[in-house]
Amino acid sequence: MRRITWLGHATVLIEAGGARLLTDPLLRDRIAYLRRQVAPPADPGQLDGVLISHVHHDHLDRSSLRRVAGPDVALVLPAGAARLLSRIRFGAVHEVSPGDTQDVGGARVEAVPAWHDGRRLRGPWAKEQPALGFLTDGVWFAGDTELHPDMEALKGRVDVALLPIWGWGFSLGPGHMDPEEAAAAVALIRPRLAVPIHYGTFAPIGAAARHRRRVGDPARNFAARVSQAAPDVAVRVLAPGESLFSQAMALARLGRYEEAIIKLQQVDGTEPQIQAWLGILRAIRGGSLEGEAAAFSKLERDGLSALAFRAE
Repeated sequence: MRRITWLGHATVLIEAGGARLLTDPLLRDRIAYLRRQVAPPADPGQLDGVLISHVHHDHLDRSSLRRVAGPDVALVLPAGAARLLSRIRFGAVHEVSPGDTQDVGGARVEAVPAWHDGRRLRGPWAKEQPALGFLTDGVWFAGDTELHPDMEALKGRVDVALLPIWGWGFSLGPGHMDPEEAAAAVALIRPRLAVPIHYGTFAPIGAAARHRRRVGDPARNFAARVSQAAPDVAVRVLAPGESLFSQAMALARLGRYEEAIIKLQQVDGTEPQIQAWLGILRAIRGGSLEGEAAAFSKLERDGLSALAFRAE
């Protein structure tokens, strides 16, 4: 079962393809002049792999990498970036470029392009460094990227898109997407579900209130833009620490109720929301509801998207 948990900024725990993968871990409360504006993330637990999109300090954070490194954890990062690890020990380190694939914990992870200045430092003397996104089991983590027409190459391959929609500053520089541009990316790729990330987690110290007034609500803006640009794509806005599951609802939509019920039972047979789901799916399977359309309308009125629901 695919489970996706947003831990804030660009840090997402992706449980898919039998593996537990963590993207761009930034787990501390302060980095340079930025302070976390939401609750600290929970310990992500035992991982199979860590995926680094690029080497900016808020994406390759050595302090956070030390917390998740271990002999059974693989690290996947852009070509040439391993030199920045500073003796942080992973079980395996894989440098990749767009188009490369790597097996991590049994999951196939593909590096895909991102359009972003990936250098660690700025200046004419700074060494060029690529930026990446990753695709695994239909989940696309875009990393940091600007809108680009070549994104359309992912169309038909993405079930869930994890898209950056802002950052931590009062404005966005080159190589980023605002809510309108991120919605345009959704329209190009046409995932089944879009989840906004990379917003609202960090703000400059002493400027949080001013930041909120200036930036507003990027996630709500993104959802509104997607409803116009790609009305067939569902948007799920997660708060930091919240999770979504996608496979059970997808199976139910295909009429494969028995499989959907089994998937839900594997997650947590006692969680109240899942129990409610199980009851509805069993009723659909048994023909005791008036019809599938009415049942799914009830599910969606209860706050469940067409392809995923929040269980935590």
